[in-house]
Amino acid sequence: MTQAPVLIEGVCHPSFAAVRAEFEKNFRQRGEVGAAVCVYKNGEKVVDLWGGYKDLERTVPWQRDTIVIMNSVAKSMCALCVHILVDRGAVDFNAPVARYWPEFAGAGKQGVLVRHVLSHTCGVIYCDHAAPGSWFDWTAHTRALEKQEPAWEPGTRGAYNSINIGYILGEIVRRVTGKTVGTFLREEVAEKLGADYHLGMRPDEIARVSDMHPNPKNAFFKIADDPSTPLGRAFRSKPPIGYFQNCREIRELEVASFGGHGSARGMARIYAMLAGNGAIDNVRILSEAAVERASQLVWEDDCIMTRRRIRMGYGFMHNEPNTVPMGENMDAFGHTGTGGAFAWCDRKRNMAFAYCTNFQREGPGIGPRGAALGVAAGGGIRPDWLV
Repeated sequence: MTQAPVLIEGVCHPSFAAVRAEFEKNFRQRGEVGAAVCVYKNGEKVVDLWGGYKDLERTVPWQRDTIVIMNSVAKSMCALCVHILVDRGAVDFNAPVARYWPEFAGAGKQGVLVRHVLSHTCGVIYCDHAAPGSWFDWTAHTRALEKQEPAWEPGTRGAYNSINIGYILGEIVRRVTGKTVGTFLREEVAEKLGADYHLGMRPDEIARVSDMHPNPKNAFFKIADDPSTPLGRAFRSKPPIGYFQNCREIRELEVASFGGHGSARGMARIYAMLAGNGAIDNVRILSEAAVERASQLVWEDDCIMTRRRIRMGYGFMHNEPNTVPMGENMDAFGHTGTGGAFAWCDRKRNMAFAYCTNFQREGPGIGPRGAALGVAAGGGIRPDWLV
């Protein structure tokens, strides 16, 4: 029996027809369940597509306002909040974290600078003193981080900070502003831009969430489930509930490293602001100098945590054509989420892209569905493995 075509809704400028073609192909050939993709060019929304279903049984359609967990895209949003505070002079980019959070200096972390945390070079990649489930207890997790020794001398090497970065950056925001990072992000970014993205959701927002469906081909969680790996060690404080992607706590609480929920449309708008050097539609979030600082590449290497090559800046991943393709400009930057969400911007072309899905990505990189859309939107080298 032939499966009925999936209804694709929304708009797509003719010059981006390749994005729609790959979006449709994702459903026909790459196992997509429900998803959305959005592209901005020169501050204008040129692609805004959604389609598929919220459930695996394919009975409930994905709606225009459906949102989904975007996982580690949240790391870039926490980084954005700190960049805003640096831009305002409230945080010193080169200062020790302990200037704002004195207890953090314990266990040899007095040399960890704000920029080390942003660039994933701080070495505080484990939280060995945190009990299972502490992800859902901000105070417990941050107190455990105060006792954690860095895995290397801060600033000397990089590795993806899978769990702790959101707590460290979020605690800096809280200590400086008195607001949680989710509240600060809502008030200073999402509401000002009209962007549908949230760390910690209200009941009306939770009602629009699609569950994240597991994918047996997701390599990230396979590595995380092995306690002998560096990533598995970082995941020791996870909740003892098995698959946690759809639990109540991750929606209601501010799980800052990977618990943000939103739409492709909302995330594309935030990245369109970055593509526009800090402003869009006469709303300025960052100065041009702040965006320039945030966009710098800091390190590139084969990451011990993710087992793939990463090019990392100050809170943002940079274009890596073989695993995280962001178009033809190697200076493009953004972030991925292990569930499959993917967002980036190209300042040279004033372009921003975002994709979200409710079916976890395959492989250690962004996977074929997100990669196909990224290449279609931004050009560049098409990975050999992408069909």
